Amino acid sequence: MKKAILTALQIVITLTILFFVFRDPVKRAEMGHALGRADHTWLLLGLLVYGTIEILAGLRWQMLLRVQGIELSWTRLFALIFIGMFFNFLIPGGTGGDVVKVFYLLKETPGRRAQALLSVLVDRVIGVVSLAIVAGGIVLANWSWLTSSPDGVKYVWATLIILGSSIGGLHFSYIVTKHGWVHKLPARMPGRDKLAELALAYNLYGRAWGVSIAAFVISIVAHFGYFTTFYCAGEAYANAQTRIPTWAEMCTIMPIVNTISAMPISLGGIGVREGLFEIFLGQLLGVSAAVAVVISSTGYLLTLAWGLLGGIAYIFYRPSEHARLREMNATVAALEHSVAEEEIALESAAKDPR
Repeated sequence: MKKAILTALQIVITLTILFFVFRDPVKRAEMGHALGRADHTWLLLGLLVYGTIEILAGLRWQMLLRVQGIELSWTRLFALIFIGMFFNFLIPGGTGGDVVKVFYLLKETPGRRAQALLSVLVDRVIGVVSLAIVAGGIVLANWSWLTSSPDGVKYVWATLIILGSSIGGLHFSYIVTKHGWVHKLPARMPGRDKLAELALAYNLYGRAWGVSIAAFVISIVAHFGYFTTFYCAGEAYANAQTRIPTWAEMCTIMPIVNTISAMPISLGGIGVREGLFEIFLGQLLGVSAAVAVVISSTGYLLTLAWGLLGGIAYIFYRPSEHARLREMNATVAALEHSVAEEEIALESAAKDPR
């Protein structure tokens, strides 16, 4: 019921934002004019850039799987990655794809359920940490420029708070793990299972520093690749008779846009992303509101195209009969709880003086 209410609320927010973004007929006419003069070469380049990002994501995940002794063919690996992308676009919340990836990875790796789960968890953690570092560095280096936007300054602070909270939470989980306090946490404490999973992940991947550092570097490159996808979307409208952001400028605002739009405010960040582009490109660079929205929507569609490819992969991917999403969620949730309880039991046994 809570998920249904949240989804309904996200739909309402998305539609409301889109109404305000597209309600002006003059603005819509300018959008249509820009779309009609789009440079298809830049659009194709943006599509290829984002495809390269997913190849890097596959390389990173394969490295993390091999640390756990899991060997997965590249064909199966990329099928799971694209299927995960498809469900990330399809399911509100941004992590639905991870659930699907874990569920089908379990079918590929019988007997290594915990290791499969942890590889996806660590992959997500590395992505968050690398984004926090990239975003923090870029925002601080361009603080005066970014905060010169009267409406954008609040989003700059929101980004720092969101990413700082994420890093703070991960640091707390590391401290709890380092001192072996997970088993002392109240059984009904929210997030206790996730802390136990992180504790196990730290112990397993902490011994593979080389792989972890390499995965981190790949993540940073992937983030800039994602920013470049939107830069290509911008260059596609260089003939729209308005200012177009440079690569450096796009890389400066994208960590903020990416962080805020990833919050479960609207479906897939739709509307929120367009509104942020209007604010930052308009107030900092003088880009017209219509073109700013078109750039944002085009960048999103370039990524969505690869997600739709994941939908095709899902149709032909049959390790078993396709399960309902409810079954996937239940299976993965049960596994997470089981892994967490095993880690807590081991920690309790290690602390028991008897």
